[in-house]
Amino acid sequence: MTLQGIRQGARGAALGLRSLVRIGVIAGLLVAVMLFPLVALGGLTVKSSVDNLEDVSEALAMDPPPQTTYVYANDGKTLLSMFYDEFRRYVPLSDIAPVMQQAIVSSEDSRFWDHNGVDLKGIVRAMTANHSAGEVSQGASTLTMQYVRGALKQSAKTAEEVFAATDRTSERKIREMRLAVQIEEELSKEQILERYLNQVYFGHNAYGIYAAAYIYYSKSPRDLTLPEAAMLAGLVQAPSSYDPAATDKKAATDRRNYVIDQMVRLTYVPAAEAEVIKAEKIRLKLRNPVNSCMIPAKKDLGYGFFCDYVRHWWRGEKAFGATPRERESNLRQGGYTVITSLDPDTQKAAQLKIDASEKKTSKFAIGVTSVEPGTGRVTAMATNRLFSLDQSKNLDHSNPVARADGVKGNYPSTVNPLMGGGELSGYQAGSTFKIFTMLAALESGMGLNHTIQSPGRVVTKYPVASGPASCGGLWCPSNASGGMAGSRTMWSGFGMSVNTYFAQLIQQVGADKAVKMAERLGLRWRSSTDKYFADPARSSGWGSFTLGVADTTPLEMANAYATLAADGMYCKTTPILKIIDSRGQELDAAAPQCHRELDKQVARAATDAARCVTGYKSSRGSCGPWSTAPSVYPKVGSPVAGKTGTTDQTRAAWFVGFTPYLAAASFIADPDNPFNAVGDGNSMKPIDTASAVLKQNADERPKKDFKPPGDKISSRGLRQ
Repeated sequence: MTLQGIRQGARGAALGLRSLVRIGVIAGLLVAVMLFPLVALGGLTVKSSVDNLEDVSEALAMDPPPQTTYVYANDGKTLLSMFYDEFRRYVPLSDIAPVMQQAIVSSEDSRFWDHNGVDLKGIVRAMTANHSAGEVSQGASTLTMQYVRGALKQSAKTAEEVFAATDRTSERKIREMRLAVQIEEELSKEQILERYLNQVYFGHNAYGIYAAAYIYYSKSPRDLTLPEAAMLAGLVQAPSSYDPAATDKKAATDRRNYVIDQMVRLTYVPAAEAEVIKAEKIRLKLRNPVNSCMIPAKKDLGYGFFCDYVRHWWRGEKAFGATPRERESNLRQGGYTVITSLDPDTQKAAQLKIDASEKKTSKFAIGVTSVEPGTGRVTAMATNRLFSLDQSKNLDHSNPVARADGVKGNYPSTVNPLMGGGELSGYQAGSTFKIFTMLAALESGMGLNHTIQSPGRVVTKYPVASGPASCGGLWCPSNASGGMAGSRTMWSGFGMSVNTYFAQLIQQVGADKAVKMAERLGLRWRSSTDKYFADPARSSGWGSFTLGVADTTPLEMANAYATLAADGMYCKTTPILKIIDSRGQELDAAAPQCHRELDKQVARAATDAARCVTGYKSSRGSCGPWSTAPSVYPKVGSPVAGKTGTTDQTRAAWFVGFTPYLAAASFIADPDNPFNAVGDGNSMKPIDTASAVLKQNADERPKKDFKPPGDKISSRGLRQ
C-alpha cells in the first residue's frame, strides 16, 4: 500500500473517532494513571492550569521551533556564516523524502495514522509491561505526544518550565496526553508530522531533519535514500547511543536495520529489497556547520570580521529586541535570511593584497574597510588576522609588560573588531583628520585658495603640557620636511600635508568646529582622553586634533570620506542589504539611513583638494610641486581622491581614498602596543592596499568623474 493510501484510510477511521474525542480525553486520563506504579498515585494532582488546554494547544500549534539564521554576501549565494543555538532549518513536508516520513513513523509510532493523539492499544501494551516490571519501562508516547513534549520544552522560559515539560511524572504524562488529543483536533496528521520532523533531535548537534540530512549526509532532506532515512529515524530514540559518527557503527547499523524491518512490517518496503539494504554498511558524509562567524582557517576568506560586524550591528538595532542580549538571542533563533552588503570580489581583492603584504603572524595589523557612498553599505573588511577564539598558537605579546605576565598577543588569531563596528578603541589616524578642519573652514566661508604662509614650525595659541611640539607651554607643530614650507592654499596644503598650514587653519576656524565636524561625519570618542578634550567645554582648545591625535577606526574614516564622494550625503554605516524573516517577509530594518550633512559645494571643494593627494590633480587650482601619494591614481586608473596619515614616529600609517563609487580606509599599526612604531618602510602598505580595493571596484564600473566645485567656493568662499 502507498503512503497516500495509508493516509486516506487513516483519515476515514479518524472521522469516526472525532466525535469521541472528549470521551477519549477522559479515557486517556484514566488509563494514563494505570501506566504508573501504584506508589505514584498518592501524589497525583491535576493543576487548574491543565484545564486551560485550548490556549496552550493553540500556542503549540502556532509556535515554530528555534531556527538557524543564514548570513550571505550581497549575491545572496555566498554563505558567510550561520547563527544558531540549535542548528535547525524548517522545511515543509513536501521537501522531505517520503521514505524519511515512512521511516520515522515506522520507528517512533507505527499507528500514527490511526490514532487521535493517544494510542489506546499502545497504552494497554505499555500498561502490561509496566505492571510486570513494577516500574515505567514503556511510556506509550505517540509521535504527537513527543511533539507536544518537545514544543513545551522549547517554549519554556525558565528551568522550572523545562523540568515540568520533561519530568517523568503522572501529572506531566496526563497533561501531555490531553494536549496531544487537542493538537490532533487543530492540526492535520501531515502538519503534525512536518512539525515533528522539524523539531526532533537527531544527535550530533542536528535539530530537525534539515540539520540531520546536512550534518550526516551533506544533502537536502528531499534527497535522502532508504538506508539514510532509516539510520536517521533510528537515532531519535537514543541519539548518543546510535550515532555512527561518535560510537561503534554496529549499534547504529542494528538500529537502522530494526527500522527497516518495521518498514517492511508496515508494507512501506518490500522484504527482498530490505534484505539487500540491511547488508550495506553505513556511509556518512559528515559536515560541520559553521556558527557565529567561526570559519575554518583553510576556508577563511576574511569573512569572519565582517560577519562579527553584522552581529554587533544586529545587537544595536532596537527592532530586534529590548536589549542587546535579547536581540542576539533573536538572531540565533529567529531563522532569518540575511543578505549583507559584503561584495565577494571586493573582499577577495582586499584579502589577497593584504596577505601578500603582511603575514598573519606579524605583530602589525594591516586592515582595510570599504563603504559605498550614498548608502553607507560596507562592502569589505579584510585584515591579516584569523577570526578565531583558538589563540593557543598565538605569539608573544608585543607589549613588554603584558609579555612578562605571560599574556599572548592577538596574532595570528583574534576576535577583536580591528576594523571597527565593535567596542575596540581604534588607532590614531594622523593627517587623515585634516579633512575635518578643511571642511569646517570651507563651511565657515573660506575658499579653496585660502592662503596661509606656512613655515617649518609655527607657534599656536593652544596650550600643551610638554613634549617635542611644546614651545613654552604652547603647541608648536612642525612639518615633516623642509620642502613643505611656503605660501600654501587648501589645495597644496592638503596635497602636501603641510602641518603648519592646518595648525593655523584650525586656529582661524576654531578647533571646536573641526571636532564637531568629525562628530557629524560619524566619529565617536572612545578613550577617556578623547572624551575629555572633545567635550564642548574644552574642544575649542584642542588644536592638535587636526593632526589626528584622537583614536578612530577604518570603518569610521571610510564612511566620513564616503560623505564627500556622495556630494555631502551622510549615511549611517550598515552591513545589510536585505533581511527576510522565517515567514518570508522582508523587513524594513535594511533600508539605508541617509541625510544631507554637507552642502554640495563644500563636499565638492574638499574632494577637489583631496584629488591633489593621489596624483589625479585638482580641477580648479594648483596642487603644489608634489603630493604624499602620487602613485594612487596610476594604480587605480580612474578618478580618485584621498589622504595619507602618519602618527608621531610612524607608530601608525593610514590612507583613506575614494572614487565616485567607493571609499576605502586602510591602516597598519600594532593593536597590542600602540607605541610600537611600524616604521616608514611600512607606510606604503595602506596606500597600496586601499588602491587595490578601489581599482577592483572601479574596473567593474563605467568611468565616472567627480563633479568640480563652483568658482565661488574655489576662489572666495561660499560666504564671500
